[in-house]
Amino acid sequence: MTTADIVAALRAQLGDRVDTDPAHLDAARADKSGHAAAGMPLAIVHAASVADVQETLRIAHASGTPVVTRGAGTGLAGGANAGSGEIVLSVRAMDRILEVRPDDLLAVVEPGILNADLNRALAAHGLWWAPDPASREISTVGGNIATGAGGLLCAKYGVVRDAVLGVDLVLADGRMLRLGHRSVKGVTGLDLTSLVIGSEGTLGVVVAATLKLRRLALGRARTLTASFPDVRAAAAGAAAVTASGVQPAIMELMDATSLAAVHRLLGLDAPEPGAAQLTIQTDGPAATDEADAIAATLTAAGGVVRLAADDAEAELLWRIRRSMHPAMETLGTTLIEDVSVPRSALPAMFDEIARIEREHGLVVPTVCHAGDGNLHPNFIFEGAEVPDAIWAAADDLFRAALRLGGTLTGEHGIGVLKRRWLRDELGDDQWELQRQIARVFDPTGILNPGKVFAR
Repeated sequence: MTTADIVAALRAQLGDRVDTDPAHLDAARADKSGHAAAGMPLAIVHAASVADVQETLRIAHASGTPVVTRGAGTGLAGGANAGSGEIVLSVRAMDRILEVRPDDLLAVVEPGILNADLNRALAAHGLWWAPDPASREISTVGGNIATGAGGLLCAKYGVVRDAVLGVDLVLADGRMLRLGHRSVKGVTGLDLTSLVIGSEGTLGVVVAATLKLRRLALGRARTLTASFPDVRAAAAGAAAVTASGVQPAIMELMDATSLAAVHRLLGLDAPEPGAAQLTIQTDGPAATDEADAIAATLTAAGGVVRLAADDAEAELLWRIRRSMHPAMETLGTTLIEDVSVPRSALPAMFDEIARIEREHGLVVPTVCHAGDGNLHPNFIFEGAEVPDAIWAAADDLFRAALRLGGTLTGEHGIGVLKRRWLRDELGDDQWELQRQIARVFDPTGILNPGKVFAR
């Protein structure tokens, strides 16, 4: 089939849900990473139902046309970017909450619902879904599942993989599987739900998800900050909190450069030069006692601790943390990285970042989900394409994280930008095994080709 034949076949079955507007096609080439795919996709299918997804994939399968599934386009690894000759299958319009079961602590949702919108709706039932990426106001649940997203609350409440009971998955040829279960326990057969989580659109298209919910925490949350003279001291303070056995709901670290950039963006007084900051939240009935215990640990570690006086001050502190990405955009084009290390290795990883800054002649503003060891170093440059010098520094960063027992990505995924390092972490045998598994789900290789690993 020619390109025109494929678009005509899509229009015949899906009508005006097929979009060929050049501006829309161009926008689908890129995500928040700044990376853009080469060439222009054929069309965007704005799916409104499971049937739309199935029909799109049947046409793609019959014609051998690649398909890139896309939600809100907020990814940071190029995983949902569509290029030449590809169909964009947008599930953003599939944004309904299909079912909420407070008695079973579960909800069934479509993939296009925004994370924050879901939690606003669940609050009326006294419930919430724990994963809360910094992009929660603009990222979809389907995208969260595709990348295995995390967020600020992961330290206490886990990541997406801990909060999904099952998914409805449409395969490359249009068949649909219902994976997982609605019960708390379920070990029948292989755990294909967990396999799909984090698979970045290479195994199938998630058209619904059964989510594991939590009841809203009782009591008032407490927020505190601790200022340290440098980032290594702040990382050591975070490691001391982890070692103490007290479990904060959130523990975030901002280095001096990122903290100063956010303060400038928000028009706040400049922080002390060189100072790094931990921001911590405790919740539940023991929130006050836990905050006091953490404050004592951080003071002993050399931090200057302040407990937020009221909810307004606490909200400002979290606004500062969640404004990191907009602040980085004021400094230039940003490659936002995503390595994770064991929490006890955080001070050593910040030593490595300082070494990379010295050896590569860069400033690498870094924030960190210190409660789970997930760091986001930011490489700042001019222009649209990442320069070779930046990739050389990123290569150094990735290898440092692996040496410390860590991983290439904690929550953003591999996509296009990290696929060249995947074999380094997995090893040859596991890398090949994962490629073979992908072929079982998608024998003709039409789903998100070239992402994660080349097939």
